[in-house]
Amino acid sequence: MHDAIGSVRAQQQRAVRSRVCNSDAYSFFNLLTGPELLDQVDAVLPPHRERRFPPTETLSMFLAQALSADRSCQKAVDEAAIKRLAAGLAPCSTHTGAYCRARRRLPMEMVYTLAGYVGQWVSAHAPDAWHWRGRPVRQLDGTTVAMPDTPANPAAYPQPRSQKSGLGFPLCRLVGLVCLGSGALLNAAIGRYRGKGGDEQTLLRSILDTLARGDLLLGDAFYATYFLLCTLRERGIDAVFEQHGARQRTTDFRRSKRLGVRDHLIVLLPKQHSSRSPRALRLQPRRPDRPLRHPSTARSRSAAPAPANPPPGTPSSRAMIRGETSGSVPGVGCLTFGGRVLGSGSR
Repeated sequence: MHDAIGSVRAQQQRAVRSRVCNSDAYSFFNLLTGPELLDQVDAVLPPHRERRFPPTETLSMFLAQALSADRSCQKAVDEAAIKRLAAGLAPCSTHTGAYCRARRRLPMEMVYTLAGYVGQWVSAHAPDAWHWRGRPVRQLDGTTVAMPDTPANPAAYPQPRSQKSGLGFPLCRLVGLVCLGSGALLNAAIGRYRGKGGDEQTLLRSILDTLARGDLLLGDAFYATYFLLCTLRERGIDAVFEQHGARQRTTDFRRSKRLGVRDHLIVLLPKQHSSRSPRALRLQPRRPDRPLRHPSTARSRSAAPAPANPPPGTPSSRAMIRGETSGSVPGVGCLTFGGRVLGSGSR
């Protein structure tokens, strides 16, 4: 069984590598102007004049350049000039200036929209055998990439605090949704590495509409949060997440419902505010060998008291434990296997 799967995987990889090695700018141009993508390309094509490098041809050359081993602008321009001579067209200059300026004129929306459309098209035409029990699996993950150290990039994408000012490169954070069966990128969100709105949870919420009812979402332990599981359940999407490290030390599987070997059913509840009164901060004389800290940097060990009147629509503790669907924030039943959260649903 495993040998057969490995053979099929190796065959697919060889086919993909062969297709990539044999792809050039004219192959991409024929795809962009073909019946599958022509309408989408025309919809996002920017206003332009008749130049040596129009947007469609520039994008085709850019795609071939990104997949080539050389990846230089000179090679891309040289190959385009050779193709023109082979087709009987008038020779053109091999200077890279015009091509680089045409590439800068490509709108980001055009590239972003076409990439998402192609990913959705490839995933929709994937064979059913590539799905898991007839259900499409979407893989979720985040990463960071270094950016050129231009004057504009550090302002939009600040450097990490571990780097000194003027050293290193700006970083941006990426969160992407990939079709696990076909390997096609369905959607991606880009944000700053640090600061408000730059965490993976926020970036994920901006592309959640890419998922459809019935999808199965696969991610690491960072996404196993209560509110994300609630959101996915409301959308009819199941999730497979590894249990968060902080929760592994507090989950008592002896109190959960056992379904089989290493198979448990637990209920995740939102954090509740403590009703204990806050403790007073103890003021101690400052030691002369330690720097003075601002009072706002002092941390209290106590938690804020619970509000006397909870917001309307918030279910009671009993309702959340039972997982009733009458409240706006119900309890989420999670099927776990070996410390992994396998799906979500109300109990």
